[in-house]
Amino acid sequence: MAQTVLHIDSSARLTASVSRDLTAQVVERLGAKEVIRRDLATALPLLDEAWIGANFTPADQRSDEQKALLAQSDALIAELKAADTIVIGAPIYNFSVPATLKAWIDLVARVGVTFSYSAAGPEGLLKGKRAIVVITSGGTEAGSDIDYASRYLTHVLGFIGITDVEIVAADQQAIDAEASLAKAQTAIAALAA
Repeated sequence: MAQTVLHIDSSARLTASVSRDLTAQVVERLGAKEVIRRDLATALPLLDEAWIGANFTPADQRSDEQKALLAQSDALIAELKAADTIVIGAPIYNFSVPATLKAWIDLVARVGVTFSYSAAGPEGLLKGKRAIVVITSGGTEAGSDIDYASRYLTHVLGFIGITDVEIVAADQQAIDAEASLAKAQTAIAALAA
């Protein structure tokens, strides 16, 4: 059983969302003692020049304004660090992740905080965590050449140190919604708690 789960939804749909429904089922299946909820339907700030400048200023030299610019990023990273398991709902929008999920990634992938560089290359700093990514789509087949969402999320999570990544797919719903959902339900039932 996971001790703490970070439950992230990124669907623009607040109702009738398949990815939201499935992530809720995954979280219930895991039976966590604590669930940290992050709903990305409310957009996060996008990176800009001031944010990047604050991020690359050494922490002990940041102005109050720079600290304020990084506060949202710091809070998101604290959620990731607190969680044993991360459950991410990722509907495929135009072959990739929703813009809100990309904004979250931009805010949590920070050199020196969630990854570092060395002569041997990049190293993720959030090791020992598990991620379960719920991929949903209308027509894109999960894992296919045109699925840039699941490959991207697996790569980014690995980049920050989370290499234990499982995909639960309810893909190609526009083709056969019943079979798609049944496949996802079977995958959820098979998840280790």
